Amino acid sequence: MDGVGSFGAGRTGTAVDPITFAKQPQTILRVLSWIFSLVVFASIVNEGYVNLGSERLHCVFNKNADACNYGIFVGLVGLLACSFFFLLDYKFSSISSVKDRKKAVMLEIGFSGFWTFLYFVSFCFLANQWSRTKTDDLPLNQGADAARAAIAFSFFSIITWAGLTVRAVQKYLLGTDMTLFTTEHMDGGAPTQPYPSNSPVGGPADTTEAYQSPPFTENNTAPTYQVPIY
Repeated sequence: MDGVGSFGAGRTGTAVDPITFAKQPQTILRVLSWIFSLVVFASIVNEGYVNLGSERLHCVFNKNADACNYGIFVGLVGLLACSFFFLLDYKFSSISSVKDRKKAVMLEIGFSGFWTFLYFVSFCFLANQWSRTKTDDLPLNQGADAARAAIAFSFFSIITWAGLTVRAVQKYLLGTDMTLFTTEHMDGGAPTQPYPSNSPVGGPADTTEAYQSPPFTENNTAPTYQVPIY
């Protein structure tokens, strides 16, 4: 890849092309994860509770409030996390410190892997409680579509979050191109221009000069005259 710098991102300070950024597989997976989390969250909040002839609302998943609360929690936090990591992806190339980039990638690996597991638990938990829900508990089939949507998009979220985990691991394995960064970049500071060796500011000048013979040497010896012998 041209212009690839630390951990698969562009060189430090390079401008991000929005079109190229939007076409990246990681960006597509991030947007899909955001949409799926929104569906899981909104489905349970809007239609995940039914009123069975009383003022008290019951969860559509076998009247188990923990199932609804868990689905809401996973969907809401996943929604916020997708927004955070989306901004981090967009600003990633502007991070000059290699150490900070490494920390960001490791954070993404840990969170994405953990949320993949939580969505797997969500899918299994909601599907299990839905299979135990009696028909009498849902008069006029209230909330059935929302329950199925929450289960289905929990399953889809497993795929997208697993894909984000794989992409983050690949980014980490790319490592860093150390030729693009000086010691100051490693510490997060701005690079400094070194002084030339013969500069009086950078240090004492080297007074030793190599001897070089001139290209032409002048022969100052007088020519000798030889008297002819008769």
